[in-house]
Amino acid sequence: MNRKQLILLLVALAVFGGAWLMMRNRNQQSWEPSGTRLGQKVLPDFQMNNVAAIHIKGDGELDLAKKNDKWRVSQRNDYPANFSGISDLLIKMEGLKIAQAEPIGPSQLGRMHLAEPGAGPEAAALVEFKDERGKVLQSLLLGKTHTRQSGRPSPMSFGNGEMPDGRFVMLKSNPGEVLTVSDPLDSVDPKPATWLNKDFFKVEKPQSISFVSTIASNSWTLTRAAESSPWVLSDIKPGEVLDSNKVSSLASTLGYPSFVDVATNAVLDKPLLVTITTFDHFAYTLKIGSKTAANDYNMTVAVSADFPKERVAGKDEKPDDKKKLDKEFSDKLKLMEDKLKQEAALDHWTYLVNNWLIDPLIRDRAQLMVDKNAGKKGGKPSTDASTEPASSDDKPDAGMPASPLDTNGQ
Repeated sequence: MNRKQLILLLVALAVFGGAWLMMRNRNQQSWEPSGTRLGQKVLPDFQMNNVAAIHIKGDGELDLAKKNDKWRVSQRNDYPANFSGISDLLIKMEGLKIAQAEPIGPSQLGRMHLAEPGAGPEAAALVEFKDERGKVLQSLLLGKTHTRQSGRPSPMSFGNGEMPDGRFVMLKSNPGEVLTVSDPLDSVDPKPATWLNKDFFKVEKPQSISFVSTIASNSWTLTRAAESSPWVLSDIKPGEVLDSNKVSSLASTLGYPSFVDVATNAVLDKPLLVTITTFDHFAYTLKIGSKTAANDYNMTVAVSADFPKERVAGKDEKPDDKKKLDKEFSDKLKLMEDKLKQEAALDHWTYLVNNWLIDPLIRDRAQLMVDKNAGKKGGKPSTDASTEPASSDDKPDAGMPASPLDTNGQ
């Protein structure tokens, strides 16, 4: 290599080194602003107490709004919302911090699932927080879930063994930067059903259950004289033997009813009717429509009660006993009145209810009876509930006193 070639080589190296140094400095400068924000809040000005409405748009659309100090789900005819879920979301958003920040161009938005909401599988979920006048206070785009490799199999991991540990998000006010947060934010769901308050009615101490079918011969009424007594079929006919297993399941099912969703356009044409009364003087009237394509039923519930407002004192009741029993009666009455207020408010809506709750209640009369062919097939028929002792589900708790509403102080 001659001297001229050496000089040219040195010049080329100097130009290349200068260009590399310039690019390095430029990259460092572009990362410095993001680096200084790590650990800072994603929404620094977020004030959860100022939020009166939440709008979520993803593969569906959801509006939660505070009306008369109660949160409601707009897409479900203003049904009460699950306040706990809303409160958790607001607290989470107020404390959400940046784990990583980097610039992003328009062509990369789809890869991070941060494309315009509603634009397909690569679209973001939009979350807007509004004040009582409808003004948007903060808005956030939620993108792809951030994952990490899981060292061991887990029910929470994806098929490739990855665990969700965060999410890519972007502020509507800063579309040139993608942020990573250390929370998957999987509770942010635009499906209205997930935000409903699922508190429902609960039948306690049932005394009678009646089913009115569209065919009169299929109707029936079951009663019992006390909580520990067996169920008896009214107007039992010769040859009919009540199946105690089927009857026992009715009472246990009514103890913990639930619903799937609130129907918005359901029409109950010629509904079936189920009425339940309890030893605590509550009455439940269920109107049941036909089964839906999803194997659920449309149902309405009306709740009423006629319990005594005053306790009848017992003969020769001592002052100390009277004070104690009056206090028990008053406390019980308050609980009953609160229960009535909560359950009576359910009659404004129509509910989608699982078939496992409804099917046992609308059996035809003949389906409550022991299968006469069971013995011929090698099976063992159930015994008549009218002659068998009550099941453990129907017995009162051992050692528990009678309801103060039923006591006479004796």
